[in-house]
Amino acid sequence: MRVRPLITSAACAAAIASLAACGTSAAPAIGGEAPVILRLALNQTEKHPSYVALTGFGIRLQQATGGRYRLDVFPNEVLGAQQEVLGLTSDGIIDLAVISGTQLENINPDFRVFNLPRVFDSVEHQMKVINDPAVVGDLYRSLEGDQHLTVLGGFTQGERNLYTKKPINTPADLAGQKIRVQESPVMLRMITTMGGSPTPMSYGEVYTAMQSGVLDGAENNEVSYFTQKHYEVAPHYTYTKHLVGLDYLVANSETLQKMSPEDRATFDREWTKTYEEFVTLWDKATKDAIEGATAEGAQFHQIDTAPFDERLEPLARSFLANPTQQQLYDRTRQAATR
Repeated sequence: MRVRPLITSAACAAAIASLAACGTSAAPAIGGEAPVILRLALNQTEKHPSYVALTGFGIRLQQATGGRYRLDVFPNEVLGAQQEVLGLTSDGIIDLAVISGTQLENINPDFRVFNLPRVFDSVEHQMKVINDPAVVGDLYRSLEGDQHLTVLGGFTQGERNLYTKKPINTPADLAGQKIRVQESPVMLRMITTMGGSPTPMSYGEVYTAMQSGVLDGAENNEVSYFTQKHYEVAPHYTYTKHLVGLDYLVANSETLQKMSPEDRATFDREWTKTYEEFVTLWDKATKDAIEGATAEGAQFHQIDTAPFDERLEPLARSFLANPTQQQLYDRTRQAATR
């Protein structure tokens, strides 16, 4: 079944036209032809590493193609929430979008493998796997037929850990602790398995919920922990290393097919530079977040993760529903030792 946009094509076109009018005009391509404008939807702000990296992508793409292509990045969900822009990309109304792994899992359950706890040991391990065509080639092409979507690769969401009002060292310390999670079967069972009590909640409500005692903690990366000021109500950040989150860059398949072989090769080359740059930007943002939160009184705890790992690995394997998912999981885990 096709993903359908939740906002109208006309509304999206009007939004794009209005926003484009506020931007700078692009120089014509060599030969005087107007450039092909690729419109990319992003749910992050202009300060986020993904926006910075994608803006650089656009500049390099325009230069490398002699002005034949221009990339316009629309941040802050101005073209709609992720479910909406996924449908708009599928229908070719916009060309590219950054989409979370859980959204793609809803279309093809095989994407769930990369959303499982402890499937990745680190950001480095994750990037090695998700950009290896030998591992992900078939998966990334699996949406092209019915959905007209091609997955190009991904941006890390960083390592997700627990943060709470009191220190956490073992699963026993989580007993009775109400931990905010995203509403998904994997996330709910993950926190239960780790020893806590999962509490689905909108991310924007987390601060107030922890402040009032409705929540005892949450799980996320250091950047979100700092930028949302959650350290003020949950000063103990514990490196449980239970999950490395992932966003994907998806493109309308027909948009890519219209490119000449030379321009597509240029596009792919500049995209590779983009996700490599993003890792550097993310690393710096993480270090800055740790320093900022520490200065405000937060405490960062390194612990022995083995008691959590012993629980999470069987949980992850229990979600593998077919041979394709099993193979993806096994090849991903094997890459951790190479």
